[in-house]
Amino acid sequence: MVTEILVILALIILNGVLSMSELAIVSARPARLKPLEAKSRGARLALRLGEHPGRFLSTVQIGITAVGVLSGALSGATLGRRLQEFLVAEGVPADWAATLGVGGVVLGITYFSLVIGELVPKQIALRNPEKIAIRMAPAMVVLSVVAAPLVWLLERSGKLLLWVLGQRGASDNRVTEEEVHVLLAEAHEGGVLETEEREMISGVMRLSDRTARALMTPRHEVEMLPLDATGAEAVAAIRKVARPRMPVVDAEGEVLGIVLLTDAFQAVSRRETLELKALVRQVPVVSDQAEALDVLEILHKSEHHLALVYDEYGHFEGIITTGDVLEAIIGAVAASDEDEPAIVTREDGSKLVAGWMPVDEFCDMLGLPREMAGEYDTVAGLFLHQIGHLPELGAVFSAEGFRFEVIDLDGRRIDKVLVSQLPE
Repeated sequence: MVTEILVILALIILNGVLSMSELAIVSARPARLKPLEAKSRGARLALRLGEHPGRFLSTVQIGITAVGVLSGALSGATLGRRLQEFLVAEGVPADWAATLGVGGVVLGITYFSLVIGELVPKQIALRNPEKIAIRMAPAMVVLSVVAAPLVWLLERSGKLLLWVLGQRGASDNRVTEEEVHVLLAEAHEGGVLETEEREMISGVMRLSDRTARALMTPRHEVEMLPLDATGAEAVAAIRKVARPRMPVVDAEGEVLGIVLLTDAFQAVSRRETLELKALVRQVPVVSDQAEALDVLEILHKSEHHLALVYDEYGHFEGIITTGDVLEAIIGAVAASDEDEPAIVTREDGSKLVAGWMPVDEFCDMLGLPREMAGEYDTVAGLFLHQIGHLPELGAVFSAEGFRFEVIDLDGRRIDKVLVSQLPE
């Protein structure tokens, strides 16, 4: 009887190993296994098994089914009969002894099968799926080779049934942006990522969705040097702008290039007459609809890390520098100065938002759908999209549980918006 109990216990443990291996390989993340692929044979085999889940699951199911059948046969045919004989010897009626013998053994084996053969192994697999997958993958590959003919039959049968049920396309295993944000939130809560790191990674993801128009410093904020300025006028204009790279505009409003502050300083230090025409340097030109990553590549190749932005009609719209790209990555809230912060939370819980704040960052912060802004790139644009016309001071609309109110205008430009949550 001891031998039979040990055999059944071994079968239960084998069932647990198979269940643990199945869940570990299915749950293991390829992104964590691929860096180990060159060093670990188990990682390579685990990746290979994960690429063919139907074949692997058929292999494991064959093992689990065989173990279950053997356990059931042994429990009913041997242990159940022995317990029945023991109960009869103790004076229990034969009918009751037969029922209690088989029933008791079945209940006991079912309990241990659930705990030792299923629950505990799967909990172990979920705690460290990659480590378990690497260790168990070689054995699973051997098992798949041994059971290859039966695996082939089961895999084909499964595919045929899926085809009959209308599941004829390939499975969609692509990672969505929402899943990445969930992973970032979990990593932040687990202490893997600092708050600043999480915000910067989110900023990089937002950057890929932006265009040059969303990144640029708009024309009305760009201080430019007049091309036809005399020497003294040019010096005064340069002192006023006082930036390392200053765009130069001609009398017709056409931006011709930039003047470097170092070049102007050298000319003045040599006591030469400052002529802006001689100091103009060419910079790349990009479309306002160019993708941010393409613009980043152009800036990287540019000698002065600056580009001029033009619209489809050939009108100058603004400039982009590497500083604008960095600001987009770290976020408007972190990059804004104390004089004009992007967003301020007031004592009553409402938020005072600058009209220039990027709308994607604003929507992520408040949990709003980005579709609220349409094709616009700023909070001011979101307001315009929602009301459909240029607003007056005090204009209001409500959406998604929030109330939006214009409380400051700079001419016709929305400068400040007050956002407050509506009562439920």
